[in-house]
Amino acid sequence: MASTVHIPLVGGAADGQTVTVELDSNGRPPLTHHHLGSGGLAEAQIYELESAGEQAREWRYRWTGPAV
Repeated sequence: MASTVHIPLVGGAADGQTVTVELDSNGRPPLTHHHLGSGGLAEAQIYELESAGEQAREWRYRWTGPAV
């Protein structure tokens, strides 16, 4: 079973929400998260992974804009 982690979303329509993602074989989450809107992928918001602190395994997804 793959390990998972909860990562907060910062900015955009999903600001303040948290997503659960699987970690890869190196213990890192995906570099991007596509947060689906009510219209599915047509209204998705893109979030990019960034470090949230100096401790290992502290991440957040920062909003970069709509998937156009």
